[in-house]
Amino acid sequence: MSEASLSPLATLLRHRLAWPLITLFLLLAVNTVFNSSFLHIEWRDGHLYGSLIDILNRAAPLVLVSLGMTMVIATRGIDISVGAVVAIAAAVAAWMIGGSVAGSVSRFPMPLAILAALGVALLCGLWNGLLVAKVGMQPIIATLILMVAGRGIAQLITGGQIITIYYAPFFFLGSGYLLGLPFSLFIVAVVFALLYLAVTRTALGLFIQAVGINPTAARVAGVQARRLIVAAYVFCSVCAGIAGLLISSNVKSADGNNAGQLLELDAILAVTLGGTALTGGRFSLVGSVIGALIIQALTYAIYSLGVPPEINLVVKAVVVFAVMLLQSPEFRAEVGIWMRRPAAREMRP
Repeated sequence: MSEASLSPLATLLRHRLAWPLITLFLLLAVNTVFNSSFLHIEWRDGHLYGSLIDILNRAAPLVLVSLGMTMVIATRGIDISVGAVVAIAAAVAAWMIGGSVAGSVSRFPMPLAILAALGVALLCGLWNGLLVAKVGMQPIIATLILMVAGRGIAQLITGGQIITIYYAPFFFLGSGYLLGLPFSLFIVAVVFALLYLAVTRTALGLFIQAVGINPTAARVAGVQARRLIVAAYVFCSVCAGIAGLLISSNVKSADGNNAGQLLELDAILAVTLGGTALTGGRFSLVGSVIGALIIQALTYAIYSLGVPPEINLVVKAVVVFAVMLLQSPEFRAEVGIWMRRPAAREMRP
């Protein structure tokens, strides 16, 4: 069937962002039905306050990690170590800032602590990228090494304890407000804008697609595929490092064992929900942002509806499974054939 013969609605539904957007709006509608004040936003204590603002703020770390994961998956890779990198970056920042009760005292200057945390995250990404691009390890094995070892590294930094942070200026990163909005949203906006401009206004996006579709052909065509793959893993880890700073700032502590737990799975889900192909090549930055918002809105709905904690992961899995089926052209085609069969039988004499 040609595009010209399709109705406007059918054409719209064929867009790869259609079903993620529909899912997000449905989740917001469900939250609104069970919580009449869900869409209410008010100005309180010098900033906007409401459930929607809270969802955006809490989704910021996941959005950052999802953007980095998008670049890795687009190059036909995967990074399951981002949760460990979050823990490492948070641990480094918390250790350098220190646990002094004096709110205006830091062991090291806060900018130095932030740079150190991001620098360690960068080294983690470089390690993953070199294992994949230079050594030739499978991405899931290469990043599994850091996923396991990273938790141990984070706990070594924290001494196996939860480091509580008392340095008030550090709290602004994850729980501060600028122009009435959470400051974390501005960090996400800057990262997204820079990445979006890089992949749409330069040849970077084309190179990433070429590497993801066929790395060998891209290399023969003159694309520096190995360098691009290493850069993708470095960027992903730096995004995870920023997320670690936001999380530790928001909870005012660093937990080497639990910080960023299962974040890698949520990031992969967000990227796939947004329409990025796990086989590489095709990717969507906007889709990844929508996917992250879907997961956060779903989490909010699960808790607000009083779903028992022991089955909330099952509910999340069922919703994600349903959305992925709806996004599959093959599944929708099979459903269409199945629905047309009864009508065909009724038309027979």
